[in-house]
Amino acid sequence: MTLTLAHRMSQLGTETAFEVLARANALAAQGKSIINLGIGQPDFLTPPHIVEAAAKALRDGHHGYTAANGIPALREAVSADLHRRLKVSVDPGNVLVVPGGKVTMFFAIMMFGEPGAEIMYPNPGFPIYESVIKFSGAAPVPIRLKEKNGFAFDADEVLAQITPRTRLIIVNSPANPTGGVVPRAQFDKLIAGLERHPHVAIMSDEIYGQMLYDGREHVSLLGYPQIRDRLILLDGWSKTYAMTGWRLGYSVWPKALVEHATRLAINCHSCVNASAQFAGIAALTGPQEPVGKMVAAFAERRKVVIAELNAIPGFRCVEPGGAFYAFPNISGTGFTSRQLEAKLLEDAGVATLSGTSFGAEGEGFLRFSYANSLENIRAAMDRIRACLAQTKVSA
Repeated sequence: MTLTLAHRMSQLGTETAFEVLARANALAAQGKSIINLGIGQPDFLTPPHIVEAAAKALRDGHHGYTAANGIPALREAVSADLHRRLKVSVDPGNVLVVPGGKVTMFFAIMMFGEPGAEIMYPNPGFPIYESVIKFSGAAPVPIRLKEKNGFAFDADEVLAQITPRTRLIIVNSPANPTGGVVPRAQFDKLIAGLERHPHVAIMSDEIYGQMLYDGREHVSLLGYPQIRDRLILLDGWSKTYAMTGWRLGYSVWPKALVEHATRLAINCHSCVNASAQFAGIAALTGPQEPVGKMVAAFAERRKVVIAELNAIPGFRCVEPGGAFYAFPNISGTGFTSRQLEAKLLEDAGVATLSGTSFGAEGEGFLRFSYANSLENIRAAMDRIRACLAQTKVSA
């Protein structure tokens, strides 16, 4: 029997990080020593008070469905946290609690994407943006992020790409995979220019918003009241509180869209795990010191990673301003991104990700996650140098 799938299934991409992780785990199971600098998740445990809040919720009998948009106390905690951190006012009724950040991008893209529409997205950028845009039937229009700009977008270039068919613009700062941080001046110029394009919605992915270095500021688009009626904010607990496996995120929607987003949630997942939501409250309202300690550890590792990468022949790496990724240019090695990703994993036992996993503009780059120990980072760099030196000898 031959099954006939919908054509849109052929448009759906993937997230290569999980494929590389599977290959790395397979090699490790065969006895090969693997240092994983590919996976994008903190190497810290969720703080104990957060875990205890979830356990207590289970003990207290919170075993049933919740409201589709999230329990009121959690949405109020999100609103209070945004006011504390960003000095913005958000109606808890416009907050939607979702099972992870991807759900927000899926909802936003599917809400605006259809054949004939265009959606703009960062390239190199998180691969699910482009994947879901194609799945929706819309045309993906890349916002090309350039090494010379520290992988920040150029607002003039973004505005020049807008057409009458543009429905949605996606921005991400601090960014995955580059660690790039968009300066306030570029956001100011973008938002001013969007006044000429009132038909365009904006989704701001700020999941790494609390991971910035050297005094850089997090510029949240919630701080621009002139676009609040068409702004979708993506954020959550995964990175900030080391809660990737809890699958807990949130979004802030304009009043005109929050009902549509809630209806998508009802059709998609009904509601988010009840005990995880109580953990989310504890994360936002409890002590924030674990966040500071984790970011301080990333800051120390970042310095080591950048120095080590720039010392490898054929590599050069601009300084990432946020998140926990480095995105070195490896074109000087003579390998393509995919070739070097495979070589480092198979020959050196170091898992990285090809820049092309994040779009065509990622050719000539690799993504390194420094969510690993300093000892492992230094050992990985030694392996890479040895591997490339051996390649030159063999050649």
